[in-house]
Amino acid sequence: MKSYKQPLIFVTILFFLFGFITCLNDILIPHLKGLFTLNFTQAMLVQVCFFSAYFFMSIPSGRLTQKKGYRFGIVTGLATAGVGTLGFIPAAQMSSYGIFLISLFVLASGITLLQVAVNPYVTLLGEPDKAAFRLNLVQAFNSLGTTLAPLIGSLLILESTDKVRAIQVPYMALTFALITVALVFAKIPLPSLSNFSNEEVPEGNETLGESLKNYLKTMKDYPHLVIGMLAIFFYVGAEVSIGSFLVSWLGDAQVAGFTHEAAGRYVSFYWGGAMVGRFLGSVLTAKFKPVNILRFSVVSILFLILMAIIFYSPGISMWAIILVGLFNSVLFPIIFSISVAGMGKATAYASGLLCTCIVGGALVPLLQALMADSLGLRYSFFIPFLCYLYIVAFASKMGLPSKESK
Repeated sequence: MKSYKQPLIFVTILFFLFGFITCLNDILIPHLKGLFTLNFTQAMLVQVCFFSAYFFMSIPSGRLTQKKGYRFGIVTGLATAGVGTLGFIPAAQMSSYGIFLISLFVLASGITLLQVAVNPYVTLLGEPDKAAFRLNLVQAFNSLGTTLAPLIGSLLILESTDKVRAIQVPYMALTFALITVALVFAKIPLPSLSNFSNEEVPEGNETLGESLKNYLKTMKDYPHLVIGMLAIFFYVGAEVSIGSFLVSWLGDAQVAGFTHEAAGRYVSFYWGGAMVGRFLGSVLTAKFKPVNILRFSVVSILFLILMAIIFYSPGISMWAIILVGLFNSVLFPIIFSISVAGMGKATAYASGLLCTCIVGGALVPLLQALMADSLGLRYSFFIPFLCYLYIVAFASKMGLPSKESK
């Protein structure tokens, strides 16, 4: 089989970039919460606007990629994200929460376009049975971005005395980086998805009606995909929700009592655990059945969340929630690869549908915020706990032998 090492390296850069940008929201939320005097529900509109883009833009992004090609999708996605980060400059200058939210949606729309194209691209860059291994590998570099973002964000945003400039400087730098990488990807040699097989990618000249019909047909023909869509919804929702509340959780006097600046630095341990776990996961998924790794990881997460809620004390509650990041690490690539397994030319449709379910990152944090405002931060962590319960059911279902194998 032809080696695709070079394009895999280029794609890995993209995973680092949108990992960094996405995790910077965890630092942005407490900063805006204080700047605009918001409650948890109002502050969590940051994640609502960011992750709702996946719901509204995934299918249009899939159609754009099908019609215009992978390179066009990459460059357009990066440029769109650059426009979004640029919007933070006037938003900070005008002290407008509304402009921040609009800019976040535009930024996330660009990242959505990147995700829709890149995830199936990685699964097809080599042998099918190594798809989970490749996704784990690139997700590890995604986690490198999520690990560095809280450290840099805490330094530039939370520790700055100039609240306006604290936002403008890092997002201006991100704008420059996104546009630069877009120009690079416009020039470098990259194979298109159609190079793998004439049947791997749907035709780009289908009408909107035909496209919607094919998405519905894909869901009907592959019931395991629908189960996987819900798993992605709950996984992303739970992971984002915990990350979004981590600064507030570590600032709770019963947990650690940190200042926002100190708590922001500890968020890196949460995402750093995910980075370490993904490097380990890239090795483990090559040796063990991915569904077994998935089952073990989710059960471990449920135990840790229960420990944090029940004990609600310094040390235990702090590190129990931070350690969730380590076991979160392998969930997305395993769920994704299991959900699209054996789908051939329907893979692109499946990817669009799965990326749509990343909207869980908008809705689950909002639900936890409503619970935090009404019942308190401690008991709000039962929301992600319930999300992980579903993933246990998913792992059990997908781990059962099929009728054909009996």
